[in-house]
Amino acid sequence: MRQVTRRVTLAILLAVVLLLALGALPSYLKSGDPYYLTATETENRTAVPGDSLPANRYPYATAALDNASANATGGSGNEAGNATGRSGPYWEGPIGIKGAFTHSPFDEVDAIRQRNAAAATEQAVFVRWNGTVYRLEVAREP
Repeated sequence: MRQVTRRVTLAILLAVVLLLALGALPSYLKSGDPYYLTATETENRTAVPGDSLPANRYPYATAALDNASANATGGSGNEAGNATGRSGPYWEGPIGIKGAFTHSPFDEVDAIRQRNAAAATEQAVFVRWNGTVYRLEVAREP
């Protein structure tokens, strides 16, 4: 193999490895306090239907809604009537590039807001889940 061909092949392989690492690495980066998507039961109002939110596309929203409805019915060992749920944590990356490469609760709130602007405020979106309206918002808890 000629020297030029070898260098080009190595450069292409290196670029592929770096791109793969860039895609996988952000999920391991954690810094600061995590963000959560919280679901709080609220009064009846215009809301996006929760059954139209696929769990694989909205993992933070569906987890928060599942936890809130389980809490409301007394499931998971929590007090019945406490209809607040929380998703799993989302950590920011240390240098700010993580958001461009990973899925976040902010993305989900924006996507739900785009579905129905009447079912949203500046800070939150409203989703109807199992007949109950929940207020979904991103919260940062230390």
